[in-house]
Amino acid sequence: MKFGIIGAGMIGHFHAKAIGAMTGGELHSVFDLRQEAAEKLTGEYGGTAYSDIDAFLADPDLEIVTVGTPSGAHLEPSLAALNAGKHVICEKPLEITTDRIDQLTAAAEKNGKTIAAVLNRRFHPGMDAFKKATTENRFGTLTSASCYVKWYRDQAYYDSAGWRGTWALDGGGALMNQSIHTVDALLYLAGPVKSVQANTACLAHERIEVEDIVVAILEFENGARGVLECSTCTWSKDGHPARVQLSGTEGSVFLADEAFEVWDFMEEKPEDAEIKATLMKGQEAGLGANDPTAINSYQHQRNFEEVVNAINEGREPSTSAAEARKPVALIQAVYESAQNGGKKVMLKA
Repeated sequence: MKFGIIGAGMIGHFHAKAIGAMTGGELHSVFDLRQEAAEKLTGEYGGTAYSDIDAFLADPDLEIVTVGTPSGAHLEPSLAALNAGKHVICEKPLEITTDRIDQLTAAAEKNGKTIAAVLNRRFHPGMDAFKKATTENRFGTLTSASCYVKWYRDQAYYDSAGWRGTWALDGGGALMNQSIHTVDALLYLAGPVKSVQANTACLAHERIEVEDIVVAILEFENGARGVLECSTCTWSKDGHPARVQLSGTEGSVFLADEAFEVWDFMEEKPEDAEIKATLMKGQEAGLGANDPTAINSYQHQRNFEEVVNAINEGREPSTSAAEARKPVALIQAVYESAQNGGKKVMLKA
């Protein structure tokens, strides 16, 4: 399947690298308003460079596009691509509000095309094992489900682009931008949240509209309780890993980035020995914790392959718009609670 990339910035490079490595896809073209940026990317990874989006989308050979523009600027290029008859894979968040996501869903249905999201924290061996354990009900009664993203961004990061730290284009701060993948992983593993109570603040940065720390209490539909704690003001020399932790009456698993700090079940299975031998946490630095470029493209590659396979098989991808809507809905509820003195906000079933 022939891919085009919208947005030749940092994320565009990750997309190009993932497309180059994947099975079932090849990089065909790149669009960016800056012709030189598009040409730089195609010079490294191949394809044709465009600075005219109409010409880019008019190419009949182009089948699917990835969108890597700022978060609050996902809607317009994604709609344009869908209306031009292209499938779309859009970076996180799919959009910064559920209303805008619903517009994308409607456009995809109208045009008979697929709209999918980059939810790449779902695609690594540790997550495969974690998800299998939840599906097999190995935790017994799930009692606790929490996530922690204690990352750091210096002031220069926010000053480097005018859209960073704005409600209009970033959609939020540490929670919406840096933590949405981990929030998605929590929901993917523990199920939907029933209610939330939250508090946010901006403690360590200037000239931004949004939070650099958030703490929330979660009540899940299945009865479990949990904590969500996310920040971009938590310094560490090497960076703290993003963590998802589930516990129940018969087991506990603590995931740190792509490896486990705890894998412990009352009833052991044969595969547990291999998991403990190959997927336990060492002393690796947190992926993207201090440096947003310090992530690998392997998860993107698997994410893209899943979407292409789904299109070819005529099914919804596992990273569909409906799935991508879930973490955004929770994040909106967290912000609503925080902006109203920490009141309990109920999420719609």
